[in-house]
Amino acid sequence: MDHKMFCFQCQEAAGCTGCTQAGVCGKKPSTAKLQDLLLYATRGLCQSLSLLREQGKAADPYISSVISENLFVTITNANFDDDKIKDRIDKTLSLTKNINSQLTDLSSLGQEALWDGSDWEETFLQAGVLSCPDPDVRSLRELITYGLKGMAAYNHHINTLGKQCPQVDEFLQTALAKVRDDALTADDLIRLTLDTGKYGVTVMAALDEANTEAYGQPEITSVPIGVRNNPAILISGHDLRDLELLLEQTKDTGVDVYTHSEMLPAHYYPAFKKYSHFAGNYGNAWWKQREEFESFNGPILLTTNCLVPPKDSYKDRIYTTGAVGFPGCAHIEADSLGRKDFSRIIAHAKSCPPPVQIETGQIVGGFAHSQVMALADQIVEAVKSGAIKKFVVMAGCDGRSPARGYYTDFASSLPEDTVILTAGCAKYRYNKLNLGHINGIPRVLDAGQCNDSYSLAVIALKLKEAFGLEDINQLPIVYNISWYEQKAVIVLLALLHLGVKNIHLGPTLPAFLSPNVANILAETFGISGITTVDQDMKTFLGQ
Repeated sequence: MDHKMFCFQCQEAAGCTGCTQAGVCGKKPSTAKLQDLLLYATRGLCQSLSLLREQGKAADPYISSVISENLFVTITNANFDDDKIKDRIDKTLSLTKNINSQLTDLSSLGQEALWDGSDWEETFLQAGVLSCPDPDVRSLRELITYGLKGMAAYNHHINTLGKQCPQVDEFLQTALAKVRDDALTADDLIRLTLDTGKYGVTVMAALDEANTEAYGQPEITSVPIGVRNNPAILISGHDLRDLELLLEQTKDTGVDVYTHSEMLPAHYYPAFKKYSHFAGNYGNAWWKQREEFESFNGPILLTTNCLVPPKDSYKDRIYTTGAVGFPGCAHIEADSLGRKDFSRIIAHAKSCPPPVQIETGQIVGGFAHSQVMALADQIVEAVKSGAIKKFVVMAGCDGRSPARGYYTDFASSLPEDTVILTAGCAKYRYNKLNLGHINGIPRVLDAGQCNDSYSLAVIALKLKEAFGLEDINQLPIVYNISWYEQKAVIVLLALLHLGVKNIHLGPTLPAFLSPNVANILAETFGISGITTVDQDMKTFLGQ
């Protein structure tokens, strides 16, 4: 059967090979092709920008922000709206044409930079993943591209806070411009892969700085998971700036605001604690939203990726903003100063009944690097005394696959002298288990969103320093990471750049890794998959 599309960028790729008829995520073939074309056009824009820099001219920061958002739009579960994607392609082509008009010689530009928007179907044959016949070159190109998509997502969050990271912008654009250069050998692409990890660390550090400068250092916080008896808005995704704007505009309106999935860690920031109507967290990881959005009753604001195609029964309560889009759902645009008017969603909330309670209790989190380092002496003493034998990094993403029940079973089976370090929505597999404490230290230390994975790297580096070790791999830390989409890819590449070895990825290894590339990663960095809980307990802990 002919392929209607081809996409294998997420963990749910059909058959662990690729989605060819429709995306498991709900993406239509037309959307998949348009996203490939948007990536193609954006690569062309980056090629023109690279040549502009070679001629000694600076790139407009606005264009850099467009590039980051373009890549964010193509991430899994972000944008399903064909018309919005077409608009972005047109905008990108217009920006490229304007830059090309400033160049004195176009002869060195690739075909992407010279595309005028005609012959879309023919151009798609050049834009699609399968246009590269060599499986190993294709694998490395896609590994880099998906890392750049994750980098762009983090860079976008920096931009929404009114900041730029010029060194990240330049690397991202340069790498995207040349990733499909046929002159690059496999060795060249491997070097570019590792460089992508290097700038992954840079962008995550910059985002950490931007978030904490705006909202303070995360604090250990107990977050309610029950509900109040007020109408409410549920905010999902990752964007803290959108949350700040929403909290300001809902103040004194009688409308509460709840977080969902990756927005849970917003409760850890001091700046948001002043809002008495910031009520708590509702529900679990992104993939349960079709049930949880139904019972919430009020409107839902999607700020970034992690949108599941909504059911008709609540589709009229879905609002999107930023890189997110879905046909038929209201979209809230920012003005030229980045401000957003949420009056429509607030009015909608007032007409809805309060959310249905689905659970009660509290979740404790806020163990970002600054908070953990405040406990450093206590942690070091617990390790030296033998009270803590091992730290297990269980960061990353959650997803629909029944195989992900492995992570709940693994966490439940860990001996009582182990501590879990986590970030991202993977935590929902075990953050409501009663795993207890070790000398007052919770056995699950939640550093925050996947955006906050940088904290886990800082914690490891600081512990290496505290124990006087030369190699980060000498620490009593093991890595059992679950992945789903492209932000997890940049986190993985960042860890590799920092020298971390023997990372286990699950529930499956990425479909975009060819056997040869997977072998290189295994031989060079010790990357491998997972097996059973019992077998992996022996592997990780020697039990």
